[in-house]
Amino acid sequence: MSNEKSPSEPANNPAAKLWGGRFSEATDAFVERFTASVAFDQRMALEDIQGSLAHAQMLSEVGVLSDGEYRQIAGGLQDIAEEIQAGEFPWSVQLEDVHMNIEARLTQRIGATGKKLHTGRSRNDQVATDIRLWLRARIDLIAAELTRLQTGLVELAEREADTIMPGFTHLQSAQPVTFGHHLLAWNAMLGRDFERLMDCRKRVNRSPLGAAALAGTSYPINRERTSELLGFDAPTENSLDSVSDRDFAIEFCAFAALLLTHLSRASEELVLWTSSQFNFIDLPDRFCTGSSIMPQKKNPDVPELVRGKTGRVNGHLIALLTLMKSQPLAYNKDNQEDKEPLFDAADTALDCLRAFADMVPALKAKKENMLEAAAKGFSTATDLADYLVCKGVPFRDAHEIVGQSVSFAIEQDKDLAELSLVQLRQFSAEIGEDVFEVLTLEGSVAARDHIGGTAPKQVRAACERAREMISQRS
Repeated sequence: MSNEKSPSEPANNPAAKLWGGRFSEATDAFVERFTASVAFDQRMALEDIQGSLAHAQMLSEVGVLSDGEYRQIAGGLQDIAEEIQAGEFPWSVQLEDVHMNIEARLTQRIGATGKKLHTGRSRNDQVATDIRLWLRARIDLIAAELTRLQTGLVELAEREADTIMPGFTHLQSAQPVTFGHHLLAWNAMLGRDFERLMDCRKRVNRSPLGAAALAGTSYPINRERTSELLGFDAPTENSLDSVSDRDFAIEFCAFAALLLTHLSRASEELVLWTSSQFNFIDLPDRFCTGSSIMPQKKNPDVPELVRGKTGRVNGHLIALLTLMKSQPLAYNKDNQEDKEPLFDAADTALDCLRAFADMVPALKAKKENMLEAAAKGFSTATDLADYLVCKGVPFRDAHEIVGQSVSFAIEQDKDLAELSLVQLRQFSAEIGEDVFEVLTLEGSVAARDHIGGTAPKQVRAACERAREMISQRS
């Protein structure tokens, strides 16, 4: 039988708490549950061990720990990491959080030497370090999924570079574009998101370890060394700010809110395009569900859920901003409330990106329906105005002429391209037989032959540039 003590035993004796020396009575049972964070911060357990290993190595290098004590602590922490990964670690609410659970377990396993691990640090700088390590790893996962989604978008855009569809303003048919061009608009949004994410990572990647409770420590620690061991770019500059700063979490949630906003806009279009009223695309069955009462239904649940999850991520951003708005320096217990919004924002962003990265390459364009829709709504009217301007007609006069032509076409129940030359010339003698070249959908999109335009050759060139940018990511 093991003679190890249960990690819950300190609750029976207030002095046995890791901080309980000055207390004369045990914590109220409800308060213990109310203030505990181990239920959610245990997901940072491996990061906590990673930070502790670096801290212990640094302490041994500066002579605070002997080589033997360091090896004992490192071995104990590695054993605990294996326990956690195997799901065998005995988490205790009485020990409040992930840090005290691991430290208490270490002392149980290796004895009094375990109590030396906390020398020169506080839970304040410890938790700040853990969060940054955790978030840095999640940022890297999110960046990989974002890159996968963009790669799929660019490949699909290239395949659909010639597929004509209506472009909309105010959700009214405006001018013809290509499906590939539209997809590249989504990619442009995501490209900005990637830049924001990488910029955020720079500020996440600073080490607060060694700031201790708020003022630093009198021990001869080497913050540059722990920063190096943990892969941070540099230590943070000010000890007060180090333990209380949550800007990096707010900044990440701002990134996540913008990312989800962009995915939500794309989701809205997918929902519209899969409706029978638009019928522009087909989503494979594996990304849809049916109705319990209407057997004909095929619901676009994945984009609908992404659209819905945007609200919760926006809420997390507001929660963190509100959390920090009135806090005096330095650390306050309020900051325990930072983790659940941050964790969920990261999880939601990652899940939504994965769903989109899986789904987008599987989209099937219904090209005939897109083309038919683009032919409606006088989408080449602007091309007729541009044609007249090229013939020397002032733009405002051309605008009036085209407006009259559209009104006449509506009366005739025809599109502009279906009117005869005689019918068109009644509005302007400058209109010649060559007008029909610009009134076709193909001619319209081909005419936008400049960088950022919807001409198929420009779409292909844009795909090549986008692919090159993605390939340069490290």
